[in-house]
Amino acid sequence: MTNVVITVNNADTLAAIERLERAGGDLAPAMRKIAQALAYETERNFAAGGRPKWAPLKNPPERRQGGAILQDSGQLAASITTDYGASHALIGSNKEYAAIHQFGGKTKPHTIRPVKGKALAFGGIVVRQVQHPGSDIPARPYLPVLPDGSLQPEANEEVLDTILRHLENSARA
Repeated sequence: MTNVVITVNNADTLAAIERLERAGGDLAPAMRKIAQALAYETERNFAAGGRPKWAPLKNPPERRQGGAILQDSGQLAASITTDYGASHALIGSNKEYAAIHQFGGKTKPHTIRPVKGKALAFGGIVVRQVQHPGSDIPARPYLPVLPDGSLQPEANEEVLDTILRHLENSARA
């Protein structure tokens, strides 16, 4: 299993969390709500095809023409999980391919073999296997985190609103 840790590097968010820490006492309920907000923004990213829009598929197979990017089987979106504690809110995926879709990169060279038959056919040529050189995968950030570690503007607003509501409730308690 590949673990990816993303540290939020957003001064407004970090300052608000520090204020929350001073004012709120037990932060676990607020962190639970922040994790839920991040999950909600992740769902919105999948629904919108990225915010900003993800790069289109280079050569989509016929079955994928017009299909949603990163949602061929739905496994990546379904694998999103959250966790929280008194001092953290986490969101991520345990899928092996999750990081390359979030950050982009190049896949390793690999051998392609037939799954059901004894040979593969490409453009009139029949072979038993093909050596694939690897693919360049563009970044398609589905988690609401920018490359510099800050939150997407929509996610930042949602998290700040969550913190504000928690502060207001803490002040009333």
